[in-house]
Amino acid sequence: MSERQMPPGSFYGVDTLWGKILGALFGLALLRLPGLFIGLILGHWLDIKMGSNLARFKGIFQEPDEQQGLFMYTTFAAMGHIAKATGVVTPAHIRQARHFMQQLGLNDAQQQEAQAAFRDGKASNFPLVAQLQAFYQQYGRQRDVIQYFIEIQLGIANADGAMTSDQYRLLQQIAMQLSVSHLQLEQLLAAYRAQQRFNQRDSKKPAANAVQDAYKVLGVSAQCSDKELKRAYRKKMAQHHPDKLMAKGVPAAMLDVAKKQTQEIQAAYELLKNRH
Repeated sequence: MSERQMPPGSFYGVDTLWGKILGALFGLALLRLPGLFIGLILGHWLDIKMGSNLARFKGIFQEPDEQQGLFMYTTFAAMGHIAKATGVVTPAHIRQARHFMQQLGLNDAQQQEAQAAFRDGKASNFPLVAQLQAFYQQYGRQRDVIQYFIEIQLGIANADGAMTSDQYRLLQQIAMQLSVSHLQLEQLLAAYRAQQRFNQRDSKKPAANAVQDAYKVLGVSAQCSDKELKRAYRKKMAQHHPDKLMAKGVPAAMLDVAKKQTQEIQAAYELLKNRH
């Protein structure tokens, strides 16, 4: 279905009803019945705004896909929101966002669309909760996709070397909206930081801390058995396998990044396999 054929209220395959629902509930709680109608009106405006933002982002694909358009827009908008969480988007945030766009192989026109989504997310009134709920409605059953999405956001949150408390609280909010527990978020964060350190190791003479980081990358302890190590490795590879992610609705542009992650996971496993 083309953009002109898209029926009102359509949200790239997901009905944009979240604004109306949230507005109605909030208004009802504050002003009872009058608030219900006020909330519906404000929520309807929000749904139109979200649908309009997504419509212009759809051009990032040669063969536009509604589901993937939702993924890409939400990804870059959330990145913008996290970058602005401290009040100022730093040069490190901009470099990280540009680096990610380059990793995706976006051309100039596509990068402009991604930058526009990033700017949308920076706005103080960006409807993050409604956007995440629409994203969850589409991808909620695909836990590997949800994890992959959060891992992308960890990159922008750590762009300055260490995330701020405001950015961490925002990550917690994102995780909560996507039904990711606090423990799961902490595990993803620990694995991300370990992966960053592991990638900076000297491959010819890996230090002891590189070995420790390799265990964290795979999510196992140094006391794990060979069987547990291999099981953890296979699980990680399956979670980041490009073909599996694409089958679950991850845009093709994201697959090169996923492929790089599988190579990093494999490198961690190869280092540990020789020590068991």
